Amino acid sequence: MKLLFKIILIFVLAQGNFSFAQDSARVSNVLKSARKLQKAVDNNDPKGVADTYVGLANNYYNQGNYAKSEEYFIKARNIYQNLNDKKNLESVTRKLAQSQEKQNKITPAISNYSRAAEVSYTEKNKTVNSNDAARLSNASPELKAEAIQSNIEISQKSKDKGNLAASYSQMADVNIQQNNIPKAEENLNNAYKLSKQQAPQQALEINQKLTDFYVENKNFDKAIEAKKKVLKENFVKDNSQEKVNQIQELADIYIKKNDAEEAITLLKNAYKISLEKGHTLEAQKSVKKLDSLYAISQNTDASVLLYRDFLGKLPDLVSKDKSLVDQKILEDTEQRISQLEKEKELKDELIRKKNVFNYGLIGALIVLTALIIFIFRTLKKVQTKNKKIALQSLRREMNPHFIFNSLNSVNHFIATNNELEANQYLTKFSKLMRGVMENSTEDFIPFQQELDLLQNYLALEKTRFADKFDYEIEVDESLNTQSLKVPGMLIQPFLENAVWHGLRYRSTKGFLKLNFEKENQHLKITIEDNGIGIEESKKQKTQHQKTREGRGMKNTLERITLLNDLYGQDIQCKITDKKNGEGVFVEISYKLVNK
Repeated sequence: MKLLFKIILIFVLAQGNFSFAQDSARVSNVLKSARKLQKAVDNNDPKGVADTYVGLANNYYNQGNYAKSEEYFIKARNIYQNLNDKKNLESVTRKLAQSQEKQNKITPAISNYSRAAEVSYTEKNKTVNSNDAARLSNASPELKAEAIQSNIEISQKSKDKGNLAASYSQMADVNIQQNNIPKAEENLNNAYKLSKQQAPQQALEINQKLTDFYVENKNFDKAIEAKKKVLKENFVKDNSQEKVNQIQELADIYIKKNDAEEAITLLKNAYKISLEKGHTLEAQKSVKKLDSLYAISQNTDASVLLYRDFLGKLPDLVSKDKSLVDQKILEDTEQRISQLEKEKELKDELIRKKNVFNYGLIGALIVLTALIIFIFRTLKKVQTKNKKIALQSLRREMNPHFIFNSLNSVNHFIATNNELEANQYLTKFSKLMRGVMENSTEDFIPFQQELDLLQNYLALEKTRFADKFDYEIEVDESLNTQSLKVPGMLIQPFLENAVWHGLRYRSTKGFLKLNFEKENQHLKITIEDNGIGIEESKKQKTQHQKTREGRGMKNTLERITLLNDLYGQDIQCKITDKKNGEGVFVEISYKLVNK
């Protein structure tokens, strides 16, 4: 009969894969949590996921399933840590430590109490967590009691009954270690009174600790009294499953007291309630305990009748055992939660890979942009350097007419045995050449130096063509000739053109006027002559002169272009024949440049 009973029972349990099932409220809470988790995962809300984990962990903690609560507290803590949510991180780390302490995982519990103290956002929380870490770390009962007493005082001030009840229970452990039985009893009773009002699971644990304490001290009457007291509590009377469990524990106390008769009466009552309310596991447990008692008294008939009764009622019992259905739903829901967690991990991994790709792409674009900028700047520098080299090269090139004609002038003076004029001309020419060479390395020179060079040049030309022209140079008084800077020898080619291709072909003496004036932020330069004009000059040039003149003006125009590019000078140059056909008017303007 016993063998048949066991086979049937194993088959029933295998279908449900049960542990100690709770009522439907537990299933309802888990279902709600699963829906919240689904919503949080869909919305990519990590805080929502963490909050759901905390809800699940608290449910399991309140039911006494500390291993499961630890699992979810760890998940929640990791998310809060990534979010840098210090307030929730402190709270969940403390709850994790409490779950681990309940499982006697002392080392990780100490670590998490200490971590909670580090991230505590109030001084009170920091002290409470530090005290709990000290309580578990110290072997000395006195130091343990000191830490616990500190937490008791803090909980009394803040009226935190849950933590106060836990502290009284912890103090009772220290009292037992110190063999202070009356104080241990007092603290356990205080803990029970506080916890039964708002934490039934905590109250049941404390009651069990109290009854175990009495049984260990052979005080069975007080143990029985304490257990009967808890049976009168509403949180036990309203929960038939818990009521059966408490009756069975009371029966265990009577067994230890050697009162088998009272134990049998209690177990029969527990068996009866289990059959009425549909609690298969609790009924099976009562049957096994009764069978053990009947075996001691060698009451085989009572044992056989009990098994027959249980086997006869087992089908109806299983059919109305809601906890079996609830357990199946609970398992399916927990499996769904695990699936959601995997989906979240997959989604997070996809987001991480996408972010890595995006960051990599952005990084590559930044590097590419930096490379392009570097290349552009390098090319810009090279171009600028090349332009400066070209400008310097052009600047150092004297107009071939200028050198050639100057040497011809010297030759002319020598040929006419005018040695004095030749010497004077050479002196002026060498001075002009020295000035040109000294300034050949600079793009801009002081206006006064440029003015001196131009005066020397015109003086030379006047010496060569004394009977061909007179000249005049006018400078605006508002121009600061010392601080103002101008491009060196930019005007000289235009003066040379005026003399050699205009004025020297006149039959009578001509006139050349060079004028400098300030116009807003620009320097305006005008060169005016009354020579034969551009068109007439072209007619009189030989092919060789046309070629050389073309290169000279090209040199000057290239210099103007390069100066505009390099320094943004906006140099404007305009050359026109006068309306009456006699002479040329040149107008040059550019921005003022000071030292």
